[in-house]
Amino acid sequence: MKKLIQTIKNIFKIEELRTRILYTLGLLVIYRLGSFIVLPGIDSALIANSELAQRSSEGLMGLLNMFSGGAFGSASIFALGVMPYISASIVIQLLGVFVPYFRKLQMEGESGRRKMNQYTRFLTIAIICIQGPAYIATLHSQIPEAAFVAVHQLGWSSFWFNLVSTMILLGGTMFVMWLGERITDRGIGNGISLIIMIGIIARLPHALIAEFATKFNTPGVGGPLILIVELVIMFFVFIAAIAIVQAVRKVPVQYAKRVIGNKQYGGVRQYIPLKINAAGVMPIIFAQALMMIPMIFARFEATQGFAAVMSNYTGFWYNFTFFILVVAFTYFYTAVTVNPTMMADDMRKNGGFIPGVKPGKKTAEYLGSVMDRVTLPGSIFLALIAILPAFAMKLGVNNQFASFFGGTSLLILVGVVLDTLQQIESHLLMRHYDGLMKTGRLKGRSGM
Repeated sequence: MKKLIQTIKNIFKIEELRTRILYTLGLLVIYRLGSFIVLPGIDSALIANSELAQRSSEGLMGLLNMFSGGAFGSASIFALGVMPYISASIVIQLLGVFVPYFRKLQMEGESGRRKMNQYTRFLTIAIICIQGPAYIATLHSQIPEAAFVAVHQLGWSSFWFNLVSTMILLGGTMFVMWLGERITDRGIGNGISLIIMIGIIARLPHALIAEFATKFNTPGVGGPLILIVELVIMFFVFIAAIAIVQAVRKVPVQYAKRVIGNKQYGGVRQYIPLKINAAGVMPIIFAQALMMIPMIFARFEATQGFAAVMSNYTGFWYNFTFFILVVAFTYFYTAVTVNPTMMADDMRKNGGFIPGVKPGKKTAEYLGSVMDRVTLPGSIFLALIAILPAFAMKLGVNNQFASFFGGTSLLILVGVVLDTLQQIESHLLMRHYDGLMKTGRLKGRSGM
């Protein structure tokens, strides 16, 4: 405790770090305030008990609502949040693997990165132009028509209301993107990731209060003792998630010795950190999106049984299929983002080699085989994390609180917190202060 207090004092002694932290907190407050502003022309009082509020607590809509900090389920101007930007980033990243032009941009350094960011913004606008009207249509179908006061009381036509609302959603998402970029440039941590994290954390108090109310007010559910057990289990799940996020397989690399003049270069051994979970939360997001497809068949009588089985979030077949999809997408996304051939070429150009392995093709094959082996436990752990909320719900945990036992929310919280703390520790060590840990260095998702 004494060391923690001293560390906090050291953080605020550094003027630059103090300014960055306060700047970040200020922009996050602005984002949270904007999340409570409802789209103009909609009566917010009629949304609370609507179908939209109920359906935003589970499934894909629940995921979107969690990422937006409740803005999606309350028809806020930030309802779409940063999800269109994330979708566009994923598409551009995949294009960098399959399209030569984008692959070339990735190799061009800073100038290429700026061009890819520009393409990402344009694609984000295109996605919002599709998702915006779809979200407005969802509002029309899931909240009472009386809530649309602009149409029924002010005399607006549905076309103009939908157009204006779509433009406001577009402006809201672009403003949230701007906040994220400002945090990244002038604050601490990755801005977009922090915005997602703060949205998830904002749902935690409501979920915790609901779980407290269930355990204390509902007879036959276990009472306070079961609640303590749940919190202890959650603590150990968080510890396991931190361990897997930080876990790396170090591959030794020896660099050839070179003598230029009176100086010697190389001749040292370094390591390539191959992450156990290189794919992060993306496989869970992809799998969850794919698991929503059976709902399309719910309207057809012949496939209603299949749709009902695959829509049961606590059922065996839903979770078994979800588990398999997460493992498969983990391998796919790792193969897309980790390129052993490029790593082998970079090592060869810099005079590096893996002891006992020939440079070039053999090195690429070796790195690929190591990556395949370490991805297996990582994918299984990720799949277990993905289905843990279903087990929690089966054991009587409230639906909202159960989402914090695993899934994307847990991994995002762990990953973003580790990355942000790593940046804070770097500032402390640069000023010759002690780090955040008594021994060793704090590692973020980069594994460095």
